[in-house]
Parts: sequence; structure tokens; C-alpha cells
Amino acid sequence: MTKKKSKAQILKRREKKTERGVAFTLLKWTLVFFCGSGIIAAAGLSGLYFYISRDLPKIISLKDYTPPIVTSVFSDDGRKIGEFYNERRIVIPLSEMPDNLKNAVVAAEDSRFREHPGIDLLSIFRAFVKNLKAGAIVQGGSTITQQVTKSFFLTPARTYERKLKEAILAYRIDQTFTKDEILYLYLNQIYLGHGAYGVEAASENYFGKHAREMNLAECSLLAGLPQAPSRYSPFRNPELARQRQIYVLNRMKADGYITNLEATDAINTVLDIKPRKNWFIERVPCYTEHVRRYVEEKYGRDVLYTQGLKIYTAVNIELQKIARQEVVKGVRELDRRQGYRGVVKHLAGLEVEAFCAQVATTMDVDSVEPGVVYQAVVTAVNDREAVVRVGNVTGVIPAEDITWARHPDVEKAYWADKVDSPKKVFDTGDVVLVKAVSPGEKKALRFTLEQTPLVEAALLSIEAETGQVKAMIGGRDYLDSQFNRAIQSRRQPGSAFKPVIFAAALDKGYTPATVIIDSPVVFKDHTRNFVWKPHNYKEKFYGPTLMREALIKSRNVVTVKILQDIGIDYVINYARKLGVTAKINRDLSISLGSSGMSLVELVNVYSVFSNLGYRIDPVFITRIEDRFGKVIESSELKREKIMDMTTAYMMTSMLESVVKSGTGWRVKALDRPAAGKTGTTNNLHDAWFMGYTPRYTTGVWVGFDNERSLGNGETGSRAASPIWLGYMKGALEGRPVRTFNVPEGIVFVKIDAKTGLLPSGASQETLFECFKDGTAPTMKTPEPGIATDTDDLYKFGI
Repeated sequence: MTKKKSKAQILKRREKKTERGVAFTLLKWTLVFFCGSGIIAAAGLSGLYFYISRDLPKIISLKDYTPPIVTSVFSDDGRKIGEFYNERRIVIPLSEMPDNLKNAVVAAEDSRFREHPGIDLLSIFRAFVKNLKAGAIVQGGSTITQQVTKSFFLTPARTYERKLKEAILAYRIDQTFTKDEILYLYLNQIYLGHGAYGVEAASENYFGKHAREMNLAECSLLAGLPQAPSRYSPFRNPELARQRQIYVLNRMKADGYITNLEATDAINTVLDIKPRKNWFIERVPCYTEHVRRYVEEKYGRDVLYTQGLKIYTAVNIELQKIARQEVVKGVRELDRRQGYRGVVKHLAGLEVEAFCAQVATTMDVDSVEPGVVYQAVVTAVNDREAVVRVGNVTGVIPAEDITWARHPDVEKAYWADKVDSPKKVFDTGDVVLVKAVSPGEKKALRFTLEQTPLVEAALLSIEAETGQVKAMIGGRDYLDSQFNRAIQSRRQPGSAFKPVIFAAALDKGYTPATVIIDSPVVFKDHTRNFVWKPHNYKEKFYGPTLMREALIKSRNVVTVKILQDIGIDYVINYARKLGVTAKINRDLSISLGSSGMSLVELVNVYSVFSNLGYRIDPVFITRIEDRFGKVIESSELKREKIMDMTTAYMMTSMLESVVKSGTGWRVKALDRPAAGKTGTTNNLHDAWFMGYTPRYTTGVWVGFDNERSLGNGETGSRAASPIWLGYMKGALEGRPVRTFNVPEGIVFVKIDAKTGLLPSGASQETLFECFKDGTAPTMKTPEPGIATDTDDLYKFGI
């Protein structure tokens, strides 16, 4: 019995052993399978990793973070006047970003940012579940680090390969950089809508302040934008932006960054969100555009628009404002002297209400702003006033405000008959341009009749001692035309060129007391069968004329004779030394300013007289720095002596007389020492006034772009000098009065005002004249009845 049991037990043990062997074998091969699979999977993953990462960029490039940033332009006192960029980004350190902003962004975009290693598997799983339930992609799992990766190194393409690359790079970045360094990159790089890249540019865009100045409400609004800048734009969708802001504040509260009370206060804070001002248009657009063209031409477009230059200019914002006001005022007054060109259009009775409703919608308010031009409908008219309606606002145009509105007649110009009744100008239903000025009788709103001037004007003003261009106006309205008539235009200067010839003559032995005969002269060109008979403005000839008097009265014939005497080539070379670069015709007509040149060239010429013979080229840019503050260009004061100081002073003395008793008489109202010259071309196409004080040299041009006549009587004196006067009054207001310095080598001698010789008993009028030492007259004016050789008296005989 015992033996049988033993055999059974032995068999049983054998069966168990066999079972264990089979199990062991199965386990062994299972382990082999899984190990092999693991090895294969690992090899596959390794292969995939090496395949994906074979061409990944080097993240070390983030250490040298130099993204495209804004190039800024500044005025002479450091105020920003313009920006140039492809991406409007202003990079600031993390220390200049408020903690509320950093916390808000982390709470809204990546709450576990400081815990995960660049990839948040928990967030990815949570997003996967939500997207699965929704049947669409409603939530992403990208971390801030992954967004940095995508922004700097990858395309936004939605592919598995790109996502794998993104994960690898995000992990590498997290291992290489601190969390603060990653946040710094993110907050400066992200797009936040309306052209703003980075939080500093966005803060300026939406709130008009630096990022460091933002409060909690503003920080939370900004932090809500990265997810969908266009959708949550506070400009376009303020309600959606507010909802997103509340979401961010709740996330901040949940993460312990703020208290419930702070969140409530931020939600209740009213934000002043206004579109960012366009400095380029509002301040000095013409000047800034000139600077832009120069920098782009010299350094290239990429440097200008991406490298964050700081360009410091010579422009003075206050002087620029004065210049713009006076140019607008001057062309408006000239335009009114030319008459009224008529109404905008006429409406039938049924069209009036619809038109007014449309204007009211455009205005977006039920009131008008003084100084702004509106379209209005004439609703009633009588001999005393015209009743007009702007949207839902009603006012009147009194009869005294439309006296200028005669029918345009260039030939009659400013002395044409005035209009004495609105009924001669308007009919009920006419659409006209008006501007609100003040309440009238019985507190009715008073309007003035307006029209858009067609005439253009330019002004350029240089600080005499430095050559810095303090103001430049290239046209009546930059929004209408970006053509810079101060720099790019070439127009005939007319008599404004005469001082070049007179200065050249002084260096050829002439004096202000030299007598030239103003008499008819004829020039014949047989090769072209052409006859030229120069004449004076009023078609008169004045006989013996002192050189000073010839400049004061702008005598054409005398100037032609001086040019003929000293030589055309000599004058052309002289003009080149003074700074004229434009082509100058080689004929006697240049004495009357027949060769076109720019306003800046003429201002440069006159500045030589002001600087006692030294030429200082105009300076627009004082310094340019790169993004790191290194100076790459700076202006240096270079004074080149090209004229004797005595010659320059005598020109100033004669040009002072032009202001005191000549064609520049309007400028006497400046009540300061001033020198200048008017210029008027044939057929009154161009009007100029070029003048200077000891502080500023300023030039003004007025004319039509199509070179038609300005109208009878519209000379440089009438059309241009009032603009110059208004500008200089504003520019010099509150400044001490300066006088022109008299250099060594100048002597003052009393002379006969008619003969230019020393006075005698026959002299009826005398004056003190300035001469270069050794050139004063030694001969007395002949007594009556005493014979004398006229060649001793006159430079040119009759």
C-alpha cells in the first residue's frame, strides 16, 4: 500500500515537474518576446527620435535673442515722432513686466508652467479627453515652452511630425533655460493683435502706457489675448474681451495669485481703451518720411524695419506745429482770394433727410467739434445768413463770413468785388463745406464757409549756427499728398536767386554803392532766331540805380547787366559753392531765377549770408544708434568758409533793406533784425520768401503743382512772406532779440543816395553805406555845372 502511494506520488511529482517546465518555458519565451519587443520598440523609438531630431535647430540660438524690433525716431528733445517696423515689437526685460501680468499669463495659458519639464502630459491627456467628448478640437495641451518652440523654430502646420519636434525642443529648452528666461522669451515674442508683438507694444496699443504701468485689470485683459488675439480684441469685440478677462481673473484666483476682492475690483475697473495714436501722421510726417528714405537708402530696408534703430533728429515739435499752422493759414487765405469754386453738390427735397442721417451716423455724435470741417446742407437762405444743417445740428453762416465767395477770376484776384448776400452764393439744398467757430446770436451755432485749397506750400527752417533743420513742411496736407515740396520739388526761384548774383558781384569788386543804369537792353540769339528783352515787374526803367536800391526794388534789368558783366560761368560756380546742386542753365535768364531748384538748396544759400560766409550743410539726423545703443552715425558740425565775411555781411545789410523798405516790407512786423528776399516767377507760377534772423534761416514757397498762375498780384510778398512772418513770430516768441554781427574789415561811410559818391553841396539825400575796407568812394558828387566823366560815376553807361 505504501509502495503504491509512493509510485502515485512520484507520478504526481513528475506531472507537476512537467507542468512547471512548460510554465517556465512559456514564461521564458514570454519574457524573450517582451524583451525583444521592447528592444525593437526602443530601437524604433530611438530611430524615430534620431529621425525627427536630425535637423532640429540649435536651441542655443535663444541665448542671443535678437528678434525683429521697432525702429524709433525722436525729435530734438527726445520725444518719439515715428516708428518703422515689420513686426511692432519692443523688447523689455522681465523686471519691467508687472507680477500681475506674468501671473495672469501663466494662469491663463499654462497653470503648471513652473512644475512640468516643458511638456505637460497631464494637460495633454485632459485636452485629449475633452476633445474626444466634443468630437472636435476645443482645447489644446501646449505649454508656454511649446509655444516658444513653435514661435521661434517651427511652422504652425498641424502634423504629427511637427508636434513631436515641438515636444523634443520644448524639453530641451526647459533643460537649458530657467523658467524666467522662457517666460521672458514668450512675453516678448507673442502676437497680441493689431500689429503688436510682445507685451510692451500691446500695452502701448491698447492702453497708451508702458507695460510696467499696467494695473491688474489691464494685465488680465492682455493675458487673455494670446489664445485668439483677433477674437478677443477689445477694439473689435469688447464684450468677448471682457468675458475672457473675467476667465483669466478667475484662473488667477483659483491658483492663489489674487484674492476674491482683488478679482472683483479688477472686474469692476473701467478701462480706457483707445486706438494707439499714429505719431507718424500726427506730429511730423513729412520730416519723418524724409528720414526714412535716407536711412533705407544708406543702411537697407532690413536694417530699418527689423533692427530696432534709434534715430535722433533735429526737428523741434513746437516749431513744426507753428510751421504747419502758418502754412495752412497762408494757403487758406490765398485760396479765398481766388474766389469760391462752388458747392459740393445739390440735393433735391427728398434727399436732404437721408443725407443728414448719413452725416449724423458718420459723426457718431449729436454735436460738432470746433475747427473740424463738415459737409452741411443749406436749409434756408436770405440776405443776412444761410441756415445750414450738419447731421442733426443746425447753425448759420452770416453774410459777413461769405464776402470772399465771389466767382473765381484769376485775372481780377484779390481786388475783385466782394459778395454782400448769401443768396448770391447758395440755394436751398446745396451741400457745402463748413467749420464751426462759435455760438452766434441767440446762442445759435455759427459756421464759416470752407473749401479745400488747391494751392500748395512748403516751408523749411534751419538753425543758423548748427545747420539743424528745425521744421519742414512739404505740403498743405500730408494725407492728401506725400510729395515733399521742400526737398523733392524743383521750381524756378525767380528773384529769390538774385542775392547769389549780387554776392558774386561783391566779390568781383562791386559795392552796395555801385551805380548801374536801369535802361532797356536787347539780347539776340541768331542761332535760335530768338530776341530777349528783359523788363522790370512794372514795365518801367529807372535810370542810374545804386546796387543796394536794385536789390531792394528787385530790378530785373540791373541784375541781368550785372550777370553779363561778371560772367555766367563765374556765377554758376559761385552758386555751386553756396550749395546749389540743381542744374543751372548757362544763359542770362538765370539772373531772373529761370533754373529750377529746391527749397532746401535756397535755404542753404541764405544760411551762408547768415553765418558770415560759412556753409553748414543742413542736418536732419543728429545721431543713429543700433539696438544695443552703439552709435553708428552722428552729425558733426562742419563749417566750410566759402565767402569772405565782409561780403556776407554786406549781403545781409542789403537784404535787411529789402525788409525795411523793399518788397519784403511785410516782414517789418516781426519787429526784430531780419533780412530776406522775395521771389516771383513769370506768370506768377511761384511765390517765394527767403529770409533769416541771427537765429533761424527760413524759406517759404507757394504755388500749384500743375504750375498754373497764382493770380494777379500774388507775388512772393503777398503770398509767401505772410507765412514766413507768422512762423518766425511763433519761433522767436519769448526769445531775446539778437542783432547781426559786423565783422572786421567793414567800414561805414556817408554817401550820396543818388550817385553813390561822397556827399557834396549838390547832394539832396545821404545815407550810411557799408564797404569793405579800402573800397569806399573817394570822389565827391559833382557840383552842378561842373563837367565830369560819367564813366567815373556809373558801372554801365547809358
